[in-house]
Amino acid sequence: MKSPSKQGGRATLLTDSTSLVRGPPGLCDMLAPAQRERVLAQGRRQSYVRGATLFTQGAAHDAIYLIEVGRVRVYYVAPAGREITLAYWYPGNFVGGPEVFDSGTHMWSASAMIATTVVAIPGRALRSLVAEMPQLALSLIDNLVFKGKCYSTLAQMLGTRSVTQRLAQLLLHLGDSYGVPDDKGTLVAATFSHADLAHMVGATRQWVTITLARLQAQDIIEMRKSRLVLLRPDLLHQIRLADKSVATIAQETASKL
Repeated sequence: MKSPSKQGGRATLLTDSTSLVRGPPGLCDMLAPAQRERVLAQGRRQSYVRGATLFTQGAAHDAIYLIEVGRVRVYYVAPAGREITLAYWYPGNFVGGPEVFDSGTHMWSASAMIATTVVAIPGRALRSLVAEMPQLALSLIDNLVFKGKCYSTLAQMLGTRSVTQRLAQLLLHLGDSYGVPDDKGTLVAATFSHADLAHMVGATRQWVTITLARLQAQDIIEMRKSRLVLLRPDLLHQIRLADKSVATIAQETASKL
C-alpha cells in the first residue's frame, strides 16, 4: 500500500464502525511537552525502509513501537502460512501490544508499508513512566481499549459476514476514509493492491481479482490501474447487507428500473 493522499483516520482495518478508525488521542498527545520529551528520551528511535520487519510473531516482547512517521501493517500468520491483516496503523499509534511491560511474546507481526520511523519504548521503562505519569497511564489504557475494539470488530466481521460482504464493506470503508469526488463517483485516493485487499478480508488474491472484475463488469466500481472508483456505493451497501452475489444484486436492481 502506498502513502494515501488523504488519511481518513488513525487506522485502516476491516470494520463497519467509522468511529473505530478515529480512535483516542495518540499515546503522548495529551502529555505536557516536558513529559512527552521524557517519554521519548526513554526510547530508541529506529527507521525502517518499506517492507522491513519491526517484530515477528512469536518473538520475545521487549518494547512497544510508537509511530512517528510512516505506516505500519500488523498481521497474523496461520500455521499453514496464510496471512490476515489486522490493521494498518498511522503516526500517533503504537504497535507491539497487547503486551506492553516487557513480558511474553508477540502475538502477530508488523512491517513498514512505507519509510517509517518509530520510537521503541522498552517495557521496563514504560512501567516506571506510567507509575509516575497518570496521564500516560490513562492514554495507554485508552489506546489499548481502542485496539481491543478494533480487533474485536474484525473478529466479528470475519465470523459473521461472507467474504463477499466483507469486501463490499471494505470498499465502502476505504471510500469513507480516502474518498475524493470524481466525475464518475468516489475515487479511493490510496493505493491498495489486490493482495492488500485479500489480506484484509481473509480471501485469496485471485478471488479478489475475479470479484473486482465482476464488480467492474456490473458498473459498480471502476478500476484505474492501481486506483478504485466507487460508481454505485448503493449497490455495495446492498451486497454488504444482503449477502447476495454481485450478479444477483445487479439483476435485481436492473429489474426495478
